[in-house]
Amino acid sequence: MRIAQAQGHRLRLREKLSYGLGDLGYNFYWTMISAFGLYFFTDVFGLTPAEAGTLMLVSRLIDAFTDPLMGALADRTRTKYGRFRPYILGGIFPLAVMGGLTFYTPDVGHAAKLVYAYVCFNLLMLTYTLGNIPYSALSGVMSADGQQRAALNGFRFFGGFLGGTIVTYGTPHLVAFFGGGAQGWPLTMAVYGLAACGLMAVLFLNSHERISPPEGQKTSPFGDIADLMRNGPWVVLFVISLIIMVTITLRMSSSAYFMRYVAGREDLIGPFLTVYGLALATGALLTPVLTRFVDKKILLMGLMGLVAVFSASFYFIPPEQIGLMFAVQALIGLCLGPKSPLSFAMYADTADYTEYKTGRRATAMTYAAATFSQKLGGALAAFLIGGALTAVGYVANASQSQESQHTLRVLMSLAPAGVALLSVIILMAYGLNRARMADITAELLRRREA
Repeated sequence: MRIAQAQGHRLRLREKLSYGLGDLGYNFYWTMISAFGLYFFTDVFGLTPAEAGTLMLVSRLIDAFTDPLMGALADRTRTKYGRFRPYILGGIFPLAVMGGLTFYTPDVGHAAKLVYAYVCFNLLMLTYTLGNIPYSALSGVMSADGQQRAALNGFRFFGGFLGGTIVTYGTPHLVAFFGGGAQGWPLTMAVYGLAACGLMAVLFLNSHERISPPEGQKTSPFGDIADLMRNGPWVVLFVISLIIMVTITLRMSSSAYFMRYVAGREDLIGPFLTVYGLALATGALLTPVLTRFVDKKILLMGLMGLVAVFSASFYFIPPEQIGLMFAVQALIGLCLGPKSPLSFAMYADTADYTEYKTGRRATAMTYAAATFSQKLGGALAAFLIGGALTAVGYVANASQSQESQHTLRVLMSLAPAGVALLSVIILMAYGLNRARMADITAELLRRREA
């Protein structure tokens, strides 16, 4: 479809909902890793915090190669079903299989366990990349209208945070239902895998690709990456996505440890993360309304400033004030909720900007590198948590020292507050506002019409 038609096309509710269901399915894996991955590998699987944190960081270094490779492959794919949708449908079954294998605990020695964890976790992330990179890029070719993109990504991340909420609330119950301990985790992942397969089928059947690269475009993957490196707004977004994901993962991955060892309420791990997930989903759903009145850059700066304030305040809440913890947790989630739909809508803008500056378009590569920044941010947070817990002598399934408890408090509050504040400062360098994007879209339309 020509960009003029794509610009004026108003996405139907069914298409928006179907796109949102896709991220619901992918968050059965993303949230499982973010909220329970480190906890599973230390307290269930039997790795040390340093080993588990290093495992996640190494997998993201591998993603530095596989994510752009997948983006380049998807951009150059031509089928009657489009460039991106076939990968979404074809990639979900191997992801479901690897999810169950990754959360299985083999009865072998520690060294063999470590090898098993590295093989399975990296294959899990590879199969996640196979479908998720094209899925992210899909939103950039479903419409050329900025407000439609914001709405589409609002539905996406509402579905994503809803999936995250299901995982954070349901996982402890499902693990217990399937017998608890090591045997409950792979069976829980099997349930999530079956659900994800159904959701991706719905997405495949109800989504449409409407924007294609300019006719006759010939580029190499290295040329695509070079275009991104010269795209100043994209570079800023890459750094911002990494930093904000550190903020999110620091709090999410520390929550299970915090509620068990500091608040002394292991029974509230699920509800605590569920409140957070519901708040994230609500914030995501409100994004299209907020962007009608506030420019995306200004809105994101204001929200991250509030995240910094609320996260810092969490440090001063006494462990026995459970109600206050839940309230501040909800406020932080509400402010962080719009971050993902905002940034991914902004990535679509940077893809337009690349085409405007160079005459070339590489939508999947734009999102592949963006997704890598988020993965790297999450892995850096896990690595920091693992290193910090190792430094203070953390011992799984035992009473923690005062130093360990204080470290967990910092990881839940002051550390993410500082990172959030840094993101506000860096966002000042982002140069694509609403007026600028209107001019760019009009110029691309003129070129296509010519």
